[in-house]
Amino acid sequence: MSELMTKIRRFRYKLKHEWLTFDHLVLFSAIVFCLAWTCGSISSMSRNWSLAQSLANREREKALLELEVETLELENEYYLSDEYQELAARKYQNKKLPGETMVYLPANSDAAKNKHATSTDESNTATVAMSNFEQWLKFLFGI
Repeated sequence: MSELMTKIRRFRYKLKHEWLTFDHLVLFSAIVFCLAWTCGSISSMSRNWSLAQSLANREREKALLELEVETLELENEYYLSDEYQELAARKYQNKKLPGETMVYLPANSDAAKNKHATSTDESNTATVAMSNFEQWLKFLFGI
């Protein structure tokens, strides 16, 4: 039992005279202060960064909405123009100017619609079949 009491007394002595000195307490409080200041700085920087990102997103949304508004204003101006009103009258009300005659054409057949589509596809497949080297030769030397 006396050994235990001796160990306790030694521990209390070391605690009081070696660890809890004024210099150690000042150093410990400085470390705690620096850690608290660093954590506060990091949290405020991360908050500022997130606020800057949300501000940038809102500015992009604002620019997009301004473009949409400008597009709609131009579209309204087009609808108010004489050209659009004349085209709309011709299309929806079958109106015509004096001296003009209306010609109604039949709808195109499937053969007429697909006539030029097949020839374009064949020319595209010919260039795809050529290798890269052959394409360069053709481009540079006309071979």
